[in-house]
Amino acid sequence: MIRFPLRSRAIEGLGSVHANHAGHFFISSEEASTRLARPQTTAADLAFLQQGGHVADSEKSIAAISHRFQVLARDTVPHRLDYLILVPTLRCNLSCSYCQVSRVNVDQAGFDWSPDTLSAILRMIDNLPTDSIKIEFQGGEPSLRPDLISAVIEQCNRFAEKSFVICSNLGLIDPAFRNILSRPDVSVSTSLDGNSAIHQTQRTKTTETTTAFEKNLDALIAEFGNDKVSALPTIDPNDPPEIDALIDAYQSRGFGSIFLRPINYQGFARKRHPGSRTQQESWWSYYDRFVARVIERNWSDKSVLLEESYLALCLRRIFRPGLDRHVDLRNPNPVGVDYIVIDYDGTIYPTDEARMLTRSGVIDLSIGDVIVGYDTEARQILDSHSTNHGDPACDVCVYQPFCGRDLIDDLSRYGRIDLPRLETAFCQKHLHIFDLCMTLIYSGDAAVQYSLAKWLGLAGDRLPSQAMLT
Repeated sequence: MIRFPLRSRAIEGLGSVHANHAGHFFISSEEASTRLARPQTTAADLAFLQQGGHVADSEKSIAAISHRFQVLARDTVPHRLDYLILVPTLRCNLSCSYCQVSRVNVDQAGFDWSPDTLSAILRMIDNLPTDSIKIEFQGGEPSLRPDLISAVIEQCNRFAEKSFVICSNLGLIDPAFRNILSRPDVSVSTSLDGNSAIHQTQRTKTTETTTAFEKNLDALIAEFGNDKVSALPTIDPNDPPEIDALIDAYQSRGFGSIFLRPINYQGFARKRHPGSRTQQESWWSYYDRFVARVIERNWSDKSVLLEESYLALCLRRIFRPGLDRHVDLRNPNPVGVDYIVIDYDGTIYPTDEARMLTRSGVIDLSIGDVIVGYDTEARQILDSHSTNHGDPACDVCVYQPFCGRDLIDDLSRYGRIDLPRLETAFCQKHLHIFDLCMTLIYSGDAAVQYSLAKWLGLAGDRLPSQAMLT
């Protein structure tokens, strides 16, 4: 008889959650947890563990083979480059206080792709060994160079599947940019921080700019629908918007998904919002109240489905082992494999956050350039630390099968990657969110169960009963 190792964590008001390396989990009472810690378990406990995939008859049994497969599925890594984040210009027509990018003024020269850089990027695209591609245009404000965007899109005609996302502040939509947006394979992503007053305070500072943004956003939604346009807010944890006002700003435009994110400790925000280095308890109090309010609204009006996007991602990570393209939740999380970032000068970075750190003068995290390539020693060094396996805190954490590794976030906040895991913002964030997931999963509230079932794409109005040992 083989008993797969369990990790455990006590959650106030719930009991203890236990999970094996494959991610099979259950909760138990304090008494049951004490029994499980003993060398011998009762026959009833053993039967419970066997039913839940925690015990196998032998190494060659179906249960043991299934366990090994699911452990490997949790650790699946990408294998081909098919996602490019491109920065055709660093120039921007706005100067938002929490800008992560350290952009430059719109009239500055030397911050757009040169003809040589563009040619090298087009050659790279043409040589990608894949039949599908996704390209995200970042900035700066990429709409300032619709000609460069169009050149890239035209180069992608050979791909059987292709999609393009333009991240824009939507301050200006000229005919050339408007023509690009009319393509069926192009979508736009923007920032919407709340109602007009909140958005103006956080981003634009002028009524005219805010009015232009809202007019352009609403016009795009009216013409193309919500499938074409997405938005996400950036929240100042020290002055967050009223929860219903933020939800209303999204729901009134047909947006059901709200990715609640605090100001990131990157770019200009490092100086203008130094408190963003840590994620304070007040932020998590706001986050929990936001999730609770979303659940209440889903229950009171079932014609509309709202979600907090990251919580939904974490829930799906718990229940669905396999390749996860969301980099925060990948483990291992190798860099330069399935996606790269190419900056305005052709420099290649492993992530957009790495680009921001370099621009801020914190640390150079470039891994190559579009001319010579990016199979470099810098990339290999990052890759050698791109897993939470082997970390003393992660290896005993119940949430390790669901969680990831983010070297860039650690370097941004602490200037090092060897800080004890429990002291990092990344770890504290995911402990809180996964604790919240477990609390919601085991909630008996019909409203909670309804939202979770819908977020997970289930046909019914509640989750199947989850294992409990008493």
